[in-house]
Amino acid sequence: MFRKMRSLPFLRVTLILAAAFLLGRTAAQVTSFVTASHSDQIHSSAEGNWGLGFQEEGQPPVGNATVDELAQYNAFYLGDTDQKRIYLTFDAGYENGNTEPILDALKKHKAPAAFFVVGNFISENPDLIRRMVEEGHTVANHTSTHPDMSRISTLEAFREELEGVENCYKEITGKEMTKFYRPPQGKYNVENLKMAKGLGYHTFFWSLAYVDWYQDDQPTKEEAFDKLLGRIHPGAVVLLHSTSSTNGEIMDELLGKWEDMGYSFGSLEELAADTKQEK
Repeated sequence: MFRKMRSLPFLRVTLILAAAFLLGRTAAQVTSFVTASHSDQIHSSAEGNWGLGFQEEGQPPVGNATVDELAQYNAFYLGDTDQKRIYLTFDAGYENGNTEPILDALKKHKAPAAFFVVGNFISENPDLIRRMVEEGHTVANHTSTHPDMSRISTLEAFREELEGVENCYKEITGKEMTKFYRPPQGKYNVENLKMAKGLGYHTFFWSLAYVDWYQDDQPTKEEAFDKLLGRIHPGAVVLLHSTSSTNGEIMDELLGKWEDMGYSFGSLEELAADTKQEK
């Protein structure tokens, strides 16, 4: 009896230690899960919009997601910041006569570009689409109806927005569309990025843009140069709108000025390939 009583404190201590071990292990597992879950998140702005912060002239801006955070979803906003390389992109929602002078300037400077088009742009401007392809540009996906993609929660609805543009493009060109996508207005969430990647798409944001989309309030040539020359930086993914009359007027001169600053022009295919090799 006495021997049994002496063993009770030892048994109690053993049970306490075992419980502590199990609790510690569980806590570690929980901590590990929380850490893993947190690392899968991208912090966008409160509105779910892509956003940039410029800190120093001539230097890349800080996005509301880092290059590495985006890379896990095959998404990009910036190229190699050690090279004076510019990646030109144009959002094209409709045509108002400014795309041709832009294409003329690109051809003169042998500058490849990506045109992110909505569905109606393709069906209403087949000759422009064919010209883009013939002159070595990429025609990319800006969705069928230009919705707020961050509000689309199902893969079916997401796929429908992209496939509508793909089908239109194939009807006009007879070719499969390059799977590059830009969410309208830069509105996105992590689930969107996952869905795009799952459908084989690369998502492209930008590291330089300016307010060029208001038809009745176009920037002056001086205002455009101030923003586009002052904020250009190595690896820049530049977003312009093909509807801008200012862009149509200045494109030849703008490309020349960038070249005078030591910049050359690359394609988004090169940017995506270079990033893949770095991994």
